[in-house]
Amino acid sequence: MRKFFIVMVATLCLGIGLTSTARAQGVNWRTQEKLLKTQQKQERKALNIQQKNRKQSWKGRNSRRPSKAERAHAEHQMQRERRNLSQRQKDAMQDMKDRQRSDKDMHRAYGR
Repeated sequence: MRKFFIVMVATLCLGIGLTSTARAQGVNWRTQEKLLKTQQKQERKALNIQQKNRKQSWKGRNSRRPSKAERAHAEHQMQRERRNLSQRQKDAMQDMKDRQRSDKDMHRAYGR
């Protein structure tokens, strides 16, 4: 019985400490979401500019013109890059939402 009481007191103290730490952090999820969205928008814009420049280089006078197969390969590579970027951004947004949900659940559990 004595061990149980000691464990309960330690758990209670630890819980109170975690709750106060979480409150002190005070994450503003709205600003986090806005920052993530602006960062993702910049990444998309940078990728589009990079791919546009790659296509423009194929049209240059002094450059060696790629064959049809090389262009097709490059087009598929660019398409993969766009798909991967989109998937990474979706995963990042979902990760942020999951962290927000778990933070909210933690606050509910400890009776904020």
